[in-house]
Amino acid sequence: MTVQFIELEGKPTFAVVPIGEWNAMQARMEELQDIADAKAARETEYLPAEFVNRLLDEGDHPLRVWRNFRGYSLEELARRCGVSRQMLSMIENGKANPSAELLAKLAGALDCDMDDLHR
Repeated sequence: MTVQFIELEGKPTFAVVPIGEWNAMQARMEELQDIADAKAARETEYLPAEFVNRLLDEGDHPLRVWRNFRGYSLEELARRCGVSRQMLSMIENGKANPSAELLAKLAGALDCDMDDLHR
C-alpha cells in the first residue's frame, strides 16, 4: 500500500492513499461489516408462527406458552426458579400474579424478557 503522511506541527496528522487503494480498502471494510452483520443475524432467535399465534391468541397465559416452547414441565421450571409447581400452575391459570423477583427468575429461565410474560 502506498501511503503519504502529512505532518502538522511535527506530528503525523493525515494519511493520503491513492484512490484505487482507498476503494479496495473500503470494499474490504464493507465486506467485513457484511460478515459481522450475518454472524449477528445467525444469533438472533426466530420464533415460529405457531408460537407467536399462541401468544397473540390470549387463550393461554404467556408463561405457559413460553414454558411449552422451551420444553419445560411445570416441575422443571419450578425447580429452576425455586418455587412450587402449584405456584406456577396458579400463575398460568390467572389465579396468582408473580412478584417482580419471581418474574425475573422466570424470564431468566425461559430466556425471554420479563415483559414477555405479562398478559
